[in-house]
Amino acid sequence: MNPFLEVAIDAAREAGGILLAEFDRPVKISYKGEVDIVTQADRRSEQAIVKRLRTHFPKHAIVAEEGGGGETDSLFRWHVDPLDGTTNFAHGYPCFAVSIGLEEAGELVAGVIYQPVSGELFTATKGEGAYLNQEKVHVSAIEKLAASLLGTGFPSVKRVQNPNIHYYWDFSLRSHGVRRDGSAALDLAAVACGRFDGFWEFGLHSWDTAAGVLLVREAGGTVTRFDGQPYQLGDRELLASNGHVHAEMQSVASGIAERLGTRTPLP
Repeated sequence: MNPFLEVAIDAAREAGGILLAEFDRPVKISYKGEVDIVTQADRRSEQAIVKRLRTHFPKHAIVAEEGGGGETDSLFRWHVDPLDGTTNFAHGYPCFAVSIGLEEAGELVAGVIYQPVSGELFTATKGEGAYLNQEKVHVSAIEKLAASLLGTGFPSVKRVQNPNIHYYWDFSLRSHGVRRDGSAALDLAAVACGRFDGFWEFGLHSWDTAAGVLLVREAGGTVTRFDGQPYQLGDRELLASNGHVHAEMQSVASGIAERLGTRTPLP
C-alpha cells in the first residue's frame, strides 16, 4: 500500500475510535462563532491525527481545522478535518466523518474519509482509483439532471450572506431531489461511489474537500468551480458530479448567479 495512504488510514481509524467513544457522552461544546461549534471530540481527534502524521512525516506541513497543525517548507501538505459534521455529532445525529487529504506541490495525491458509525472507509491515491472498504467504486451513470439525486450544504455562520438557498430551490425543482446531510466530506464520497450524482457548496475549506475531491476524480467524476475551471483547494465554490450531468449543473448555477446579479456566487 502507498505509505502515505497507509498512515492516513491508521490515523483516520484512530481518530474515528475517539469520536465513537465520545459520541454517546454528554457533549462539551465551545463556540468559534455565533453557532460555529467545537467539541472536545474535535480536539482529541485532531491531536491524535497530527501526532501520528508528525511521527511518520515530521517535515510535512499540516493544515488542520482546529489549528493543531503547522506550516513548513515541505512540498507535502496534509489537510485534516478531525470531525466533519460537528453539528450533527453534537446533536446525536450519526452523520460525521474524519477526512484526511495530502497534496504534493499543489496536487492531491492521497485521501481518506472514514465514517466511524458505519465503518465505511473511503480511500484514494492519485492514478490508482477510488475505493470503499477496499472495493473499487465509480461515479454513477445517470445522464440527466432531472433524474439525478444531488447533495449540498449550508453554513453555520454568515447564513444571510450565503446565496445557497437560491441554488437549493432551483436544483430541487430541476433534479430528482437534493439532500443536505451536514458533512461535505461524506457528500463528496457519496458522489464518488454513485449514491449522489452531483454536489455543490460554497465557502468550503481545504480540510473539507481535499480527500473528497481526489475521491471523486479517481472514481471518474468531475470537480470544478462554477465557471468550469478546475477546482483548487481554497476556491470559494465547488461543483462535483459524475461528469454526465456536470454541464447541466453548471448551466443552472450560471443562470442563478446571473439572476442574482453577481458573476460569482460569493462576495
